[in-house]
Amino acid sequence: MKRLSSKRLEDRTVHSLIGFFSDRLSDWRALHGVLVGCLALMRRKSDTGAISSSDASVVARSFMENLQVQSYGQQDRKLCFEILECLLDSYFDAALTLKDEFIYVICEAIDAEKDPQCLLITFHLVELVALKYPESSEELTSYAEDLFNILGSYFPIHFTHPKGEDDVKREELSRALMLAFASTPLFEPFSIPLLLEKLSSSLPSAKIESLKYLSHCTVKYGAQRMLKHHEALWSSLKDSVFTSATSSLAVGPEHQDNKIVAEALILLQKLIQQDNASFLNLILKDVEIGMSLKTLSNYKSHDDISEPDKQRLNAVGQILYVSAAASAASCNAVFQSFFSGLVNGLGSMTLDEKPHFGYLYICVELLAACRTLVVGPSTTTYPESESWCGILHGICSSLTSSLVKSMKESTKDVDSHYSVKGLRILASFPGNFMPVSKSTFENILAEFISVISLNFNNTSLWRSVLNALAEIGSYIEEYHDSEKMPSFDVIVVERMVALLSSDDSTMPLSLKVEAVSEIGKTNLKYMLKIVQELNKAICTSLHEYWLDGNSKSAERAMLLLECYSVKVLPWFDNIEVTNDVPMHFALKIWDEIQVSTIFSNSLKEKKLLEITMNAMKHAVASCSEVSQSLILDKAFNILSSSTSFQLDEPVQPAEYSCRDEWIISLFDSVITALHPKTHLNNTNQILQILMRALQNGHVPSAHALGSLLNKMPVKDNKLGADSDAQFCTLEEAIDITINRYISDDNNEIGVSNLKSSNVNDGLEHVSVHGIVGLAWMGKGLLMRGHEKVKDVIKFLLNCLISNESIDSSAVCQDMMRAAADSFGIIMSDSEDCLNKRLHATIRPLYKQRLFNMVMPILRSSVVKSDSPITRSMLHRALAHVITNTPLSAIMGEANKLIPLLIDGLTILSEDVQNRDIVYNLLLVLSGILTDKNGQEAIVENAYIIIRCLNKLVFYQHMMLVRETAIQCLTAMSELPYATIYRFSTEVLQTLSRALDDPKRSVRQEAVKCRHAWTKISS
Repeated sequence: MKRLSSKRLEDRTVHSLIGFFSDRLSDWRALHGVLVGCLALMRRKSDTGAISSSDASVVARSFMENLQVQSYGQQDRKLCFEILECLLDSYFDAALTLKDEFIYVICEAIDAEKDPQCLLITFHLVELVALKYPESSEELTSYAEDLFNILGSYFPIHFTHPKGEDDVKREELSRALMLAFASTPLFEPFSIPLLLEKLSSSLPSAKIESLKYLSHCTVKYGAQRMLKHHEALWSSLKDSVFTSATSSLAVGPEHQDNKIVAEALILLQKLIQQDNASFLNLILKDVEIGMSLKTLSNYKSHDDISEPDKQRLNAVGQILYVSAAASAASCNAVFQSFFSGLVNGLGSMTLDEKPHFGYLYICVELLAACRTLVVGPSTTTYPESESWCGILHGICSSLTSSLVKSMKESTKDVDSHYSVKGLRILASFPGNFMPVSKSTFENILAEFISVISLNFNNTSLWRSVLNALAEIGSYIEEYHDSEKMPSFDVIVVERMVALLSSDDSTMPLSLKVEAVSEIGKTNLKYMLKIVQELNKAICTSLHEYWLDGNSKSAERAMLLLECYSVKVLPWFDNIEVTNDVPMHFALKIWDEIQVSTIFSNSLKEKKLLEITMNAMKHAVASCSEVSQSLILDKAFNILSSSTSFQLDEPVQPAEYSCRDEWIISLFDSVITALHPKTHLNNTNQILQILMRALQNGHVPSAHALGSLLNKMPVKDNKLGADSDAQFCTLEEAIDITINRYISDDNNEIGVSNLKSSNVNDGLEHVSVHGIVGLAWMGKGLLMRGHEKVKDVIKFLLNCLISNESIDSSAVCQDMMRAAADSFGIIMSDSEDCLNKRLHATIRPLYKQRLFNMVMPILRSSVVKSDSPITRSMLHRALAHVITNTPLSAIMGEANKLIPLLIDGLTILSEDVQNRDIVYNLLLVLSGILTDKNGQEAIVENAYIIIRCLNKLVFYQHMMLVRETAIQCLTAMSELPYATIYRFSTEVLQTLSRALDDPKRSVRQEAVKCRHAWTKISS
């Protein structure tokens, strides 16, 4: 029947089948199949042949006469409940013919049910009964108490979740039960007392559930039925908020981090919205609330208030906030009862008196509440005719003065913070909202700007005001407030822009930059104004530095450039606008270099060049391909106009002049950030210029070469290009760059063909700079999956092992070290180039491919090497490969790698220059130790591992190595007893010495480790 659900059957066939299954409900031996068949037939759609109402009546009657649901297994009970659910949902007319007998059968069937999956259906059954039967029906009225008694026994829901993903969760059951509770107002006499009783439970979960249910039931039952429970509800709610509120004061929705308080306030809001007068009067006339407000004058400052008093003040503030924010009518009542007195109390302090923090806090709560009414998500019009608006309008001026005075005169950060918050709320009302006039808004902005300009030594107040200005600006942008925007533009934005151009040195430039960037983020128009001034300030500072080497100009330029890179450019990346801003910035820098022909010879600030390069990269990376082409053409024209980069001049390695250093470095930055699809003119010349710069030891040029080889198209696309422009394909680019050092065409890599390869011929004319350049170019090729990378790897391996037969001079050792470190360049992630942000081409698993390519060769070479120097360099290369390979790939080779890794730790730890590599290797070992898949390899090599770790516990050159070595020993203590017992004495002796380590963290790890190993030895 289930498989035929979509097949059309004749009505008489369906009638015969349902009659057959109905009769067989009395046969307990065939019960499961009968239930499945009945349910399948009852769920059929009318267009495929469904059972009739009379057939459903027959099923229901047979069900009542033959089935005792709770005596069956879980699957059959579930089928029974689904049949009842289907009768109610699809064949209710048939159920009605059975009158109250049908509800009796449901009560009998669901009573004492315990299975979670069945309970979900039973709760829905009760909900359906309440929804289908009219509230006034005799059947529902007579069984309402019985139905609720069954439901009430399950509240609150509590059971341990099964492990299966498809199993019922507690939250699902709880929601189903809550819907059943609220399904009919007839449950109100039974549910509300039960929920109020559970609300007094000591279990937080029971309190939260009770409050959720009460909120839902309050709306469903209606105001008239809830009226008699108001006093009991207010008493319970007040108790929940007062006892559960924290002593950490906040304003509005910010404070609802406590779940009990949050749910209590939701219920409070619904009760007020349901019946403003009755329930709200209980709050306004509450003795405890009144006494708390009368004692506000005792709270002079936040820090002077005791923790219990803060908790009470927080509770009162939250209750009044929700009460006022519930509706316009409730806000009227709260303002009429309290607000004028609060403002008078706030403004009553004498000249020598501290601000009244208690009045301040409650005033700000009520201001936040009425602003919620005006600009909340459900607001359609501004309620200016309401009485609370008139009250606010009458005292807004005095309130603003009191808040400004409190902000300026408060000596405590928290006190001034709340004053700023109050002023920010007043300034965030809509521009056409009459109670807060335009003059008040402008006065608040002027006071804030005064703090930004003059009170920057008070860091907490300064940042609080800056955040307030940013929020006001964001509000104006979000709500398109055309009335407030001109005032904000003149008073705030223009003043902020003037800060950048001002020579006033009293305010630190770092604060100026922070202020303008935060205000700029609120609006595209504001940011464009600020960017324009920022570009001028950057170029002016750079020009002054280039001209006379002024260190102050350098510091100023660095701050401005960092702001541009870290705050401005990322902001533009996140909004949907054209990328003209970064393009104009890049072109502006190049224009400034072009006109600045005189550079001081005393420019020593390398950090400024690095920051400028970084800003150039990020700016170019944010541009479109077309914009990048414009920037590249501009940069190349300036580069090629310099005599130092003329290709017809003979190569003479020497240091660049200051101007040439800046030109080539920024040009490298442009190349590094290009999109793969950006059209390159003069590619041949660019490659040759970069290769010359590489010979001079210019590392950024190596980055640029690697980026070019990574992004260049395989085939040259000259269509539409200038006929006299120089182009080259990727293969031609490889000839110009890599093949200058490598002439081998055999891509196979193996130990047997390394030393015999003519790649070795290149060793005679290669330099350390060349090796570094080859590494970056090889990285670019590896990331895009090009086969030429094999020649580069073979060349680097030859640099390592071919020198074993050559004298161990300092130059030779430098080359070997550079070759070893090249594997770190190739395998590691770089922030300078070849990353996603700079549009690198990255094939998946490229690190794993290199790992599989070089590990067999390096492992074999280490075994065969007789030279200590060569062996050390091979281990250095191995360490770079291992530490930069994903741990999952390492785990597959753990048995072979652990002896090699331990040997590397032992050899490399002898040289202080290897301390970072030693630490990274140790982290890999730690990863293997803590991975279950590596336990077999660890057990097999337990002795050499423990012996190595015992030595590293006393590694002098890095505290992290000692700490991690001890952590590894702790992990080793969890290995099988038979494996590690014999090492316990040796380890404990080591740890006893480690307890005298000068670093506390190392001593703490030693204590933990000794405790773990002591258990083994005892």
